[in-house]
Amino acid sequence: MTEKIGIIAGEGKMPLYIAQKAAQKGYEVVIAGIKGNAREEDFKHITGVFRPLRLGQLGAGLEFFKSHGVKKILMAGRVQHTSIFANLMPDLRGAKFLASLKNMGTQYLLSRVIDEFKKEGIEFTNSALFLEDFMPGKGVLTKRPPTPQETQAASFGFKIAKTVAGLDIGLTCVVSQNATIAVEGMEGTDKCILRAGELYKKSADKESAVAVVKVARPQQDERFDLPVIGKGTVESLKKAGFKMLAFEAGKTLVLDLEDVIRLADKYGITVAAI
Repeated sequence: MTEKIGIIAGEGKMPLYIAQKAAQKGYEVVIAGIKGNAREEDFKHITGVFRPLRLGQLGAGLEFFKSHGVKKILMAGRVQHTSIFANLMPDLRGAKFLASLKNMGTQYLLSRVIDEFKKEGIEFTNSALFLEDFMPGKGVLTKRPPTPQETQAASFGFKIAKTVAGLDIGLTCVVSQNATIAVEGMEGTDKCILRAGELYKKSADKESAVAVVKVARPQQDERFDLPVIGKGTVESLKKAGFKMLAFEAGKTLVLDLEDVIRLADKYGITVAAI
């Protein structure tokens, strides 16, 4: 019997890459796509088993995966935080679940979702199950080395980002030497970078080194919400006018790694795993 893997898919390339890798390894792929985030047409060449679901349709999601005999599942891809307000349409089980929540923090919310699936005999697995090669180890990946000032800024930013991530706010910060320009909130990494660029352009000190830093949570649960960067991240640095992107080594997924490095080299941007 062919082993099955279920994917709760958000937007971006990560769920698509996972589905492709899983199919290549002989898995039957069953996908529930979050409405407004994942598109069925992107997965048609991989699987015919796709169902769009709105956020909050917990009962429908469970029944979908159970009806297809799925026992192992993972989450992948971004779910825009604003979707919580725009696309939230809970079914009966989802409404009861939401009413039981103490808060809407990402870690707490997703860990409770995992508990609900476990009650029905469905186990969540590592989000990067098929993407181990996408997580670079420590080192500078691009041609341009960081300046000493950028190295200092990245080190400072790493501490700030870890603190912010530990508070379940976001995984990214933008710092200038020993000052914090912006931290990621609901808008996501790319918009955080662009917002920091606007703030930096208005500041009096435009000579200090700036670093964009992305990290995993201090107690990262690899079953959900792993830090991810890609070509869009590099494009955002270019638009913002920043030259240094640092991320946590061995814990951050870099999608389209070769393309990310090629694009960063084109723009003269340093990309480093720290």
